[in-house]
Amino acid sequence: DKRRSVTSIKFFSQIFDIFLWVGAGLLIISMLGYDITVLLAGLGIGGVLVAVASQKIFADLFYSFALHSDHIFEEGDFIIIGDFMGTVEHIGIKTTRIRSLGGEQVIFSNTDLTDSRVRNYMLMEKRRVLFRIGVTYQTPLNKLKEIPKIIESIVKNIKDTAFDRAHFFSYGDFSLIFEVVYYVIGPDYNKYMDIQQQINFAIKE
Repeated sequence: DKRRSVTSIKFFSQIFDIFLWVGAGLLIISMLGYDITVLLAGLGIGGVLVAVASQKIFADLFYSFALHSDHIFEEGDFIIIGDFMGTVEHIGIKTTRIRSLGGEQVIFSNTDLTDSRVRNYMLMEKRRVLFRIGVTYQTPLNKLKEIPKIIESIVKNIKDTAFDRAHFFSYGDFSLIFEVVYYVIGPDYNKYMDIQQQINFAIKE
């Protein structure tokens, strides 16, 4: 889609810029009269140390490619990683920045992200909702039998919902418990809350 294409273009543009700057630097060194091949060969032990120090950076670079090629998430997606949750603001070459619900920015290395379980709510096609309500023990049996039908009618008459079931679930300590399951089409959390609120108002009515 368009959002995914924009994110990929930005990423590969960053990669291109790195190679461009490295190439420009080598060209300048060459124009100053230095033999680049001799320079690279002369790094010796220093080159080994640089390679070891750069291992983590190259790992992050590799995993950055993995994040984009596998489309694990895109900028703007709401994700959860362990105890952290928020909206993806930027996927960089080494790190990914996430804006948490509290407002602070959380920065992850790309290696950490690919080694973690990531839950991406923007890829959710529908949200399963389960809720329970209680009615008094004094409610007559004929009215109890009507409650599942009433709730089913309420849910089915609300846009972007798919009714699953409604049952007299159990005898609670202070009320008779009914359990309801339905689906909200789409990943938006505010939309889900609006629909649940609409259902609650209708049940109260």
